[in-house]
Amino acid sequence: MQRRSRMAVLAAASLLLVAGCSSGGGTAAGGAGAAGPGKRTGTPSPRPSASAAVPPAKGTVRVTGTLATGLKSPWGVAVLPGGDLLVGERDTGRIVRVAAHGGKVTDVGSVPGVAPGGEGGLLGLAVSSSFGTDHQVYAYFTTASDNRIARMVYDERRDAGNQLGAPNTIFKGIPKGRFHNGGRLAFGPDRMLYASTGETGDKALAQDKKSPAGKILRMTPDGEPAHGNPDPDSVVYDYGHRNVEGLAWDSDKRLWASEFGQDAWDELNLIEPGRNYGWPQVEGKRKGGAVPPGYADPVLVWKPADASPSGLAYAKGSLWMASLRGERLWRIALDGTRPVAAPQAFLTGEYGRLRTVVAADDGALWLVTSNTDGRGEPRKGDDRILRLVVS
Repeated sequence: MQRRSRMAVLAAASLLLVAGCSSGGGTAAGGAGAAGPGKRTGTPSPRPSASAAVPPAKGTVRVTGTLATGLKSPWGVAVLPGGDLLVGERDTGRIVRVAAHGGKVTDVGSVPGVAPGGEGGLLGLAVSSSFGTDHQVYAYFTTASDNRIARMVYDERRDAGNQLGAPNTIFKGIPKGRFHNGGRLAFGPDRMLYASTGETGDKALAQDKKSPAGKILRMTPDGEPAHGNPDPDSVVYDYGHRNVEGLAWDSDKRLWASEFGQDAWDELNLIEPGRNYGWPQVEGKRKGGAVPPGYADPVLVWKPADASPSGLAYAKGSLWMASLRGERLWRIALDGTRPVAAPQAFLTGEYGRLRTVVAADDGALWLVTSNTDGRGEPRKGDDRILRLVVS
């Protein structure tokens, strides 16, 4: 790489960009009207100094259509073998199957015991790495007493609305809160189950290694500590998080996470086992050694008005970050562990709050809106799933 390119990479990695505070609270930014599908060029961060220092990567996002409409507070999305989607509704506890071709919506059942409230309810969904043989679906959800993870057999042969078996709880006792409730689930390339948890407003829990709150957890499909965890007797993979709601692996199997900050900075972090990501001692990047060493700096940060990041996906050499308050989809083009240019913002204000983004098998993206969650301004047809082609 030429010297000028290396300098651009380093500059991009240190950009301070504008993104979110709590789990999407506050008045949504951006225009109120929804635009129809079309080819759009990304816009850089509105800070002139940032975009002048490192020009944004060149790329486009084209919305090719709406797959489904009329969903109520959709949150978790899992891709089934063959490409169809399982989508969970946070406040109803319902799971539906959405056909990748044609968008037919089929009710497959509800998760019993879900107690919605604030940012709690039916949150992350994941399908087993061995789904073809075990037909297991995993759900992260809030009950009257805690957050927990359970698995259910999904039997497509049963009548619609009754295709989920009884939930088998594999991990419980995750603190619940009206805010900062975490909840993303994903199976990694190592076939282990990862879960992101919030600190529920109790900041001290993020630094307490004995608490599962404010962490990324890594466990076996049975809910046991996974081999290779920092503490062999614990599911805690790392700590010091305020509220992670996005997990994604790049092509080299590195784990990335998007995280809500408080008042100053939201974060994109490269996750390494055993690292301390600083909350509540640090929000954003450390400054001038004022904070004791030992905390991992985020790769990028944003101000609350431009992000409040929830879902995260990897496709076509980039991370894609869905933003709630920011009402936009961010693209972060990567060269290894470093951004190659300033992040691009797409669809700003066009579809409202964006909750979840998922990579399809063909390199396209599924993007889920979140306007019926009590904080958005629902539009006709909300909430919806959009199909995006990226280049």
